[in-house]
Amino acid sequence: MQISFGLMYLMGIVVGIIVVITLVFKSGVIVPQQNAYVIERLGKYKKTLSSGLHLVMPFFDRVAYRHSLKEQAKDVPPQMCITQDNVSIDVDGVLYYKVVDPVKASYGVSDYEFASIQLSQTTMRSIIGTMKLDKTFEERERINEKIIRAVDEASDPWGVQVTRYEVRNISPPESIRQAMESEMKAEREKRATIATSEGKKQAQINSAQADREEMIQRSEGEKQKRLNEAEGEAGEIERLADATARGLAKVAEAISRPQGSEAVNLRIAEQYVKQFGHLARENNTMIVPQNLSDIAGTVASLSRVLEQTGHMAVPAGETADSPRKGE
Repeated sequence: MQISFGLMYLMGIVVGIIVVITLVFKSGVIVPQQNAYVIERLGKYKKTLSSGLHLVMPFFDRVAYRHSLKEQAKDVPPQMCITQDNVSIDVDGVLYYKVVDPVKASYGVSDYEFASIQLSQTTMRSIIGTMKLDKTFEERERINEKIIRAVDEASDPWGVQVTRYEVRNISPPESIRQAMESEMKAEREKRATIATSEGKKQAQINSAQADREEMIQRSEGEKQKRLNEAEGEAGEIERLADATARGLAKVAEAISRPQGSEAVNLRIAEQYVKQFGHLARENNTMIVPQNLSDIAGTVASLSRVLEQTGHMAVPAGETADSPRKGE
């Protein structure tokens, strides 16, 4: 009897220790960072626990809901939408949201993730239905803004805040895709043709401008060349005239000296004979003056002609009619 009593006492101690340990573990709740636990007491909401260690009443309090307060991303499955011009397209996206009120997220809706995704799809169908196919590709930002605004307003009673929505893919039917590719190819070929023609036009303009500038430069060079040649010829004529004038002056000075007239007559006679010699070499037929033997008379006649025309200067102290020495 004593043995059975001691055994029962030992068992009671063990059970007590187990109960104490259980109560200790049940009375302490550790909440991780960026999480929130909703506590219910006897099936009724009691409080919300933030991150850290918290004490609760064992067997009376329990953690009913666990919520992450981080921003989360959920894929929105492809949804068939009909555009304003009756084209069926498949559109999918990504929804970004976070829980801001754990109590509303626990009791406001049964599954806020599923509800947010469904609301995003229905809103997307409504917005796509008001737009034409081309606009759906051009105005993705506007589609995103409208979906965010509509879903965020509807999810406010659920304690969820929608931060972003991104349309990921817009997939038209294969026939529409081929037509769009053909249109894009035609547009690219059009732009390429226009670019080529503009390039040719610019090249022709540049070539014409180059030819014009070349002609202008060539004409300027020709003009400058002619001016230089004219100036050179004028200078040459001027220098020749100056040389001739200086030569005539020297001839006149030589004639005015004693025996100058005789020297001139001798020079004229030499030139006379020389020129007749040239004629005899170059021509088979020549006209011989009647008085060829009277060279002195011919020279005297030429001298008188030069005096009368003023081409031969008269010696100082003599007149044109005064007798000359040797006549």
